[in-house]
Amino acid sequence: MEINNYKKRVVDEKIEFYLKLFGAVSIEGPKYCGKTWSGRYHSKSEVLLQRTTGKEGNNLELAKISPSIILEGQKPKLIDEWQEATNLWDEIRADVDRTGLKGQYILTGSSTPNRKEILHSGAGRYGKIYLRTMSLYESGDSTGEISLKDLCNNKMQPKLTGEVDLKKLAELIIRGGWPANLNYSSEEATEVIKQYIELIINDDLYRLDGVNRDKHKVKLLLRSLARNESTTVSNMTLKKDINEFDNEDVDIDTLASYLNALDKLYLLDNDEPFSTNVRSSVRVKQSEKRHFADPSISCALLNLTVEKLINDLNTFGFMFEAMVERDLKVYASSFNAKCFHYQDYQKKEIDCIIELEDGNWLAIEIKLGVNKIEEAAKNLIQIKKSIEKENGKIPSVLCVISGLSNAAYKREDGVYVVPITALKP
Repeated sequence: MEINNYKKRVVDEKIEFYLKLFGAVSIEGPKYCGKTWSGRYHSKSEVLLQRTTGKEGNNLELAKISPSIILEGQKPKLIDEWQEATNLWDEIRADVDRTGLKGQYILTGSSTPNRKEILHSGAGRYGKIYLRTMSLYESGDSTGEISLKDLCNNKMQPKLTGEVDLKKLAELIIRGGWPANLNYSSEEATEVIKQYIELIINDDLYRLDGVNRDKHKVKLLLRSLARNESTTVSNMTLKKDINEFDNEDVDIDTLASYLNALDKLYLLDNDEPFSTNVRSSVRVKQSEKRHFADPSISCALLNLTVEKLINDLNTFGFMFEAMVERDLKVYASSFNAKCFHYQDYQKKEIDCIIELEDGNWLAIEIKLGVNKIEEAAKNLIQIKKSIEKENGKIPSVLCVISGLSNAAYKREDGVYVVPITALKP
């Protein structure tokens, strides 16, 4: 379908590829991240299930009582918020089996559907794609002079990439990667995200499964997650954090159930621990690193402004790390690589690990200022040596991603330095 001013997404190529492989493609991700626009860009017709006006009437009711009508139209056909009528999953699977054609349907959804109502997994008929908020390259805020794929293959060429302004980085973090917010000021974007959070608390959480949750406690949990952005705190630590900062208490089982609900709404995008057995004698922690779907959510929950971030570089560092890791996940997924984090019981950490399909892996430290690059490079080298000593599989590439570096280059010790505002897939 023709849509105006569509900004290309990194996943566009994968969507087109999957339309050639599968009868249907399911695009998942948080609300407001651009799923409908991406689906529409690759479609020839559409039906919006939450639409209740116009000549089509109540599309959701039609989908439940007469799904064949919903499936009519030019293909590929976009079906937006399909999880509101989960019977469509099996209807589409059956139609794909009947016709044997590829690229028939594009489904978009902003919450995990109730699988109990779905009879078949759709294996072989559906291809699944996860859409995150926009990376800096997608939003036009990275020059794209340095390819992450080239970096992973040790092929990066040094380049001067230009000066980066600290205030600009703060604005990018607070604005976030929401497509509809790209032209907003940081203040305007913050207000939009605050309303986004309120709608999730007051509407989406109930619509998810019909469970009435304590809205006040949900908000307390969200604030605690924001305070612990880019850390590996446990659920028990979140409970203690709520008690310490908000003088409130949340039952640990309730907290876990709320986290599960937020995850089903794709509001969380935690990093899994790197579980590959790279070391034989040192125990590796299995804690996930906490992230929201976009760092702007943490900023809105904590009422952070550009000035507050600049005056609190410690918090700035955590939010910067979240933005970088969001971008790395977007870029890495384009060549089927996966992102993890590493933390062992000897207090050694690696901010981000990118594991390639062939098993090789890239170790990345993320630092806001250039004054931290030396320390980060030494940390990477030390961990590499300790893994080598244990006869483990060492990283193929070491890299520091910086906020304020004005060049991409390889240090004499072999560690790459890359500005986030110059990176692309």
